[in-house]
Amino acid sequence: MNALYDITPFTLLDYPGLPAAIFWFAGCNLRCGYCYNSDIVFGEGRISVHEALFFLQRRQGLLEGVVLSGGECTLHPKLVTFVRTIKALGYCVKIDTNAMRPDVLRALLKEDLIDYCALDFKAPQSQMQQVCGGGKEALFWESFELLQSSMIDFEVRTTFHGALMRHETLEAMAYALHVKGYHKPFFVQRFINGVPTLNDLPEDHTKAMPIAYVQWR
Repeated sequence: MNALYDITPFTLLDYPGLPAAIFWFAGCNLRCGYCYNSDIVFGEGRISVHEALFFLQRRQGLLEGVVLSGGECTLHPKLVTFVRTIKALGYCVKIDTNAMRPDVLRALLKEDLIDYCALDFKAPQSQMQQVCGGGKEALFWESFELLQSSMIDFEVRTTFHGALMRHETLEAMAYALHVKGYHKPFFVQRFINGVPTLNDLPEDHTKAMPIAYVQWR
């Protein structure tokens, strides 16, 4: 079964400081109402792992990083083996994850297979169903603690839509991170109006949020 829905061959935005490619994994274990990647979430893989590795072999010396995104990359049953091979080719690896598979994150960290992680903090437990159709906040915190105790760099981020979440909720989420010892920026990505999404949401006309929403001192 093919794992990847698509490949973005070059980006300077998605891996901090490195020219990289993005591997978009098909499928996801959440159903976030604001998600605009429905074709990836519900679609099937079109590119095999072997094709993806052949792509990276041809880009050695041109690219330095690989971003594993989706969908949700941690759902891929052979992700650890796949990342081992990517690292053996000399690439740095970043994963974008919704934090619902701390078991996979633990396996990757145990073998020092990732170099950077973007961790989604979807919502407090009381709003997980409303925001993303399920999931458990406790799994986010388990993933967070794994990264917090590791040596790799990581960031925490949230997508905000005014119809799903209040600004006060963001403040509470930021404070919860602070209490847990997170002192880096808490990145808030605003919902983009005018794009198709998983749920039929109204346009978000709430006041614009800064990208780095809170950085506790």
